Amino acid sequence: MPFICVDVESDGPIPHIYSMVCFGAVVVEEPITKTFYGQTNPISDKWIPEALAISGFTREQHQKFDDPKLVMEKFAQWILANNSNGRPVFVSDNPAYDWQFINYYFQYFLGSNPFGFSARRIGDLYAGMKMSVFERWKYLRKTKHDHNPVNDAIGNAEALIAMKHMGLKVPF
Repeated sequence: MPFICVDVESDGPIPHIYSMVCFGAVVVEEPITKTFYGQTNPISDKWIPEALAISGFTREQHQKFDDPKLVMEKFAQWILANNSNGRPVFVSDNPAYDWQFINYYFQYFLGSNPFGFSARRIGDLYAGMKMSVFERWKYLRKTKHDHNPVNDAIGNAEALIAMKHMGLKVPF
């Protein structure tokens, strides 16, 4: 059951009406060496310039990205290649955002989501460890959060690894 940190950048707040621009994923293990990066062309004519700007890409660049079906097929193959024991666990800073895009794209383009229908939120894991919903965890990241989705996923994986060293019982 590998833990896989995923981070998504999009051109709007919800899938179908807006599009995923790019995403990154990393297998949570020491050292962090297994990464995935995908760029998907738009699935909608709607987009919010301010949302797209966070990714650092223009609309013209986004329109030249890869076919989403092909990207999701490659991502599914990468997940399978890095999963030797049980269903992978989707982990994110904000699965309410990241998971919805990944789930939609997997369901729409491939008909199923290898992560299933659940995810783990890093902040909730940390709050549980500290027994307080007011605890902050982002200081545990080593890699700067810069909206490059691979870097952001690596930073989140680093936080999970730090939490393991602090006593969180996780299978990685």
